[in-house]
Amino acid sequence: MTITAAALLLFFILDPLGNIPVILGLFKGISAARQRRILARELVIALVVLLLFLWGGQYILHLMHLRQESVSIAGGIVLFLIGLRMIFPTAEGVMGEVPGGEPFIVPVAIPMIAGPSGMAAVMLLGTQQPERMWEWMLALILAWIATAVILLCSPWLQRLLGARVLTAVERLMGMVIVAISVQMFLDGVARYLHGAG
Repeated sequence: MTITAAALLLFFILDPLGNIPVILGLFKGISAARQRRILARELVIALVVLLLFLWGGQYILHLMHLRQESVSIAGGIVLFLIGLRMIFPTAEGVMGEVPGGEPFIVPVAIPMIAGPSGMAAVMLLGTQQPERMWEWMLALILAWIATAVILLCSPWLQRLLGARVLTAVERLMGMVIVAISVQMFLDGVARYLHGAG
């Protein structure tokens, strides 16, 4: 996988366009300047969490006696479920109900930006090819920068594109994520069967 492909995968998983309506809903009644400060803080927290999973993923797997194949299969399943919820959203949104008040870490940083699928994806990248760790870090930072720009421009983007276009884009991203998740699942199964054989 190239850096560009990894960055695109992570960008789709971080799903900034799909998160715009939820974030705008969470920030109702908060001033625009305060919204930007909160969002910047949450984005930095999410990046730190994802970097920890990228660099520490292989050690976590080793401590828990988990094989790379299990992370690939589990990541594929989680991604598949998130992709399905993006295509067929419920009334509570992709991540379920969110608590009221000013968000801190939950639900914006985790799980909206740095969700289980993002953590699993960066862990998978880091454990499959640890010799390319700096490339995966660059891919993560590129995806994070694109996500940050979109989320910080969310009020303007919602006015420009409208709710229908954002919904259509989110569903399209959901389709791409479902396809990626199936591939991750099949790769994990193939590696397991190859190792067992």
